[in-house]
Amino acid sequence: MSAESTPGPGIPGGTGTNGPRHRAKGRRRKPPTRHKALMITAWTAAGIVVLGGTGAGYLYFKLNGNLKSVDIDQALGTDRPEKADNGSENILVLGSDTRAGGNKKLGGGTDDGSARSDTAMIVHIHKGHKKASVVSIPRDTLIDRPSCTDTKGDEHPAANGVMFNSAYSTGGAACAVKTVESITDLRMDHYLEVDFAGFQKLIDDLGGVEVTTTKSIDDPDSHLKLKAGTHRLDGEQALGLVRTRHGVGDGSDLGRIQLQQAFIKALLHQVEDVGVFSDPKKLLDLAETATKTVTTDSGLGSVNDLASFANGLKGISPSHMHMVTMPVAYDPADPNRVLLQKKKAQQIWDALEHDRPIPKSATAHSAAGEAKGVVSAP
Repeated sequence: MSAESTPGPGIPGGTGTNGPRHRAKGRRRKPPTRHKALMITAWTAAGIVVLGGTGAGYLYFKLNGNLKSVDIDQALGTDRPEKADNGSENILVLGSDTRAGGNKKLGGGTDDGSARSDTAMIVHIHKGHKKASVVSIPRDTLIDRPSCTDTKGDEHPAANGVMFNSAYSTGGAACAVKTVESITDLRMDHYLEVDFAGFQKLIDDLGGVEVTTTKSIDDPDSHLKLKAGTHRLDGEQALGLVRTRHGVGDGSDLGRIQLQQAFIKALLHQVEDVGVFSDPKKLLDLAETATKTVTTDSGLGSVNDLASFANGLKGISPSHMHMVTMPVAYDPADPNRVLLQKKKAQQIWDALEHDRPIPKSATAHSAAGEAKGVVSAP
């Protein structure tokens, strides 16, 4: 990981300036045919900006050393969709289902270092950074994965009719980004990954998150048992909630996605209510955990860059975050898999490309998972 970057606001030597955005040199875009974890990281990293003063230099180097990054641009080259020139940005957010190290107990299986993208979201930040649209990508979607080169330089041939999350397990972050760009024809400006163990500790550091369940949840696979009612979930319970797929709905990944989206909004409410920025110790604990938890693209690979970027997201409230699931239909040949509804999905990609709200027609009559409304913020 390279820690070299122009110092950002609130860091010793920082100027608060941002460099210009350059358009990609690769192929031009074709004319149009007609996200859980990110935001808690954003809020806590943004808090670094307000620290300043005594000890800020030590804190910067300590937190900067925690971060891990991957050079997505170098791995993918210039044959990519162009960057948007309308003030919007797209971030691919993955929840890492790694089986290595501290995640072995949480993820199950063996400590073999293998990993999958258990959760995948495209977070579209609208111009002005006051609104966001989030598109969850079901991990069980059958897609045609393009050939890709991972960040180690290893090449992986294309594959047809494979699960979406195989892109990450095959070629890591670079392959996941390339696959999303091939599906959407949208440039992913940034990449952010959060792992199981880090997510759990973030929730504990925050003091838990309060949610209300309209139905009882009992899923021995995710070790979650909740009666209907209001609960303050600790880290282990929160992880169980965002991973459960058999405790509610139809047992599919689509139901789990609906729980994840509801939990993220509850999490944002909690960050607003807990007074993170007025409590220096809590802020430090969260920043320490957050920087150890995430892996980013090299453009966000330092505390300066991450804090500057995250500081621009503070104005996005839960009420201004529109969350949908990529439109899919159950595969007639296998009910455990889903197929992309390309025409409906194109409405979403066109809306994001032109920085417009996602139309309701894009997600109407799409497979849903039957878990909507089970969890909400109190």
